Amino acid sequence: MYNNVLLKTDLKDLKLFRRGKVRDVYDLGDKLLIVSTDRISCFDVVLPCGIPCKGSVLTGISEFWFDFIKDIIPHHLITVDADKYPSELQKYKTDLSGRSMLVLKTKPLPVECVVRGYLSGSGWNEYKEKQSICGINLPKGLRQSDKLPEVIFTPSTKADVGHDQNVSQGYISELVGADTAEALKKISIEVYERASRYALQKGIIIADTKFEFGIYNDRIIIIDEVLTPDSSRFWAAKDYQPGKAQMSFDKQFVRDYLETLEWDKQPPAPGLPEEIIAKTTEKYLEAYRKLTGREI
Repeated sequence: MYNNVLLKTDLKDLKLFRRGKVRDVYDLGDKLLIVSTDRISCFDVVLPCGIPCKGSVLTGISEFWFDFIKDIIPHHLITVDADKYPSELQKYKTDLSGRSMLVLKTKPLPVECVVRGYLSGSGWNEYKEKQSICGINLPKGLRQSDKLPEVIFTPSTKADVGHDQNVSQGYISELVGADTAEALKKISIEVYERASRYALQKGIIIADTKFEFGIYNDRIIIIDEVLTPDSSRFWAAKDYQPGKAQMSFDKQFVRDYLETLEWDKQPPAPGLPEEIIAKTTEKYLEAYRKLTGREI
């Protein structure tokens, strides 16, 4: 049904700024062009096949949230309308339409701003060992996927390769300064809480998420993607059952399938059956529909 898959861009006369696991970023001087491909990575390895519509979903959801939170924090998004892109990009409009963002170029801050409302992922693993996350002590007896007594800010380092490392608020204060660190915490929690209330009305629990920020004209603004299935854990509210892992609106089908293989989680990654690809596409599209009320 969906056969338009973009795995890699090749915008020959543009300067490639960075090629990440999922996005290709081009340098346009005082702006950047961020292209969300359909690449998918699991266990920090990019798979050889893509997930149809994934790039469009990430772009569309980010556009929705940037508008939703604009009164809390300015953002870097200029437009997602390829017709409004600079003239040098018009020849690439077919590849760029629906899956790219023209954004301001900022000075990125070297921290992943992670906010958690539920106990899952690396937070759950750390809690089992230490009964705390990033130096924040938590009550005894919490179960996997339990809602936390209050939302917590658990920053991490930004790793170009491998896993980010959870760090304390004190570590972040030394990295970017106490005032900036406190502002990042306050903004991150406020954005998460507002988005979580909205998403819950649409049947989605945002268990946790991560934000990135940059400095533009001496102000903190939010950058990168925002509250997407790739940067957050989205759970179906109707199926929520604490005490175990939850089915999420993202690449859960892919992870589960890969876990059944005799693969050492090192490159090269195996391909995926059509059924797994189709189920994963549908999960991304379902998240988009629920949150935005629109269709891709």
